[in-house]
Amino acid sequence: MRRSGLIIYKIASSGYRPPRKFIHVEKKMNKNDFKNYKAQFVDATRKVLEAEHTENLDEAAFPAYSNPNPLMNFLFWERITRVMKDVEKKGNLGSVLDFGCGSGVMLPFLSQKADEVHAIDIDLEPLRRLEEHISFAENVHFLDTHKNIKKSSLDLIIALDVLEHVDDLDAIFAKLASLLKPGGEIIVSGPTENIFYKLGRFLAGPIYSGDYHVRNIYDIQNIASKHFSVERMATLFFPIPFFVIFKGHDKKRVRRT
Repeated sequence: MRRSGLIIYKIASSGYRPPRKFIHVEKKMNKNDFKNYKAQFVDATRKVLEAEHTENLDEAAFPAYSNPNPLMNFLFWERITRVMKDVEKKGNLGSVLDFGCGSGVMLPFLSQKADEVHAIDIDLEPLRRLEEHISFAENVHFLDTHKNIKKSSLDLIIALDVLEHVDDLDAIFAKLASLLKPGGEIIVSGPTENIFYKLGRFLAGPIYSGDYHVRNIYDIQNIASKHFSVERMATLFFPIPFFVIFKGHDKKRVRRT
């Protein structure tokens, strides 16, 4: 089932809501479609930050996706572009999980590429505030835990720039692997934490300190390889890597094929 627009899904139902935008997603996005998608999301995040800039908005990457610096803006949005293009190739999806959905930047897109979207984050307050400006679809279910998602029920899991914050990552990957259907896939992105990356964070300002990162993307990929057959999607950008995107498949499926 496809949706021509986003239907209002209220995270919080009390109080007056101003008119909100519907981010329309075409069956296959071209450059102009993505430009419009980005512009609407950036506008909404800036309005949230202007109203009250709190620490949990920094952790949900609101300043990153609305950064006025062209280079910083490009770095963050290029990862989203790469992942969206890969998801579009998969065609119709049944059930999808956005693990650590943060600002919700992928949710309008995913809600029109899948029949059901689970959006998980330990702090849903940033999404409640964003929902004052952007309407989320009825098929997006906001959760603060993965416990209620059935095993072997997901076609796709995305975990973008979140697993560097997780302590017990081996257990998390084991759980995520159990949620995927046979033939399902996980897409992961994260920072390299190399000297160039850290210098970039320093120049970008204190809200990009990254002090709360407990590992880099290479550590994440090594741990993921215990549970998935891992394939590198992209390194952003050669010859100075700031971020890496990789995907993982069920090891049993890979051996069978």
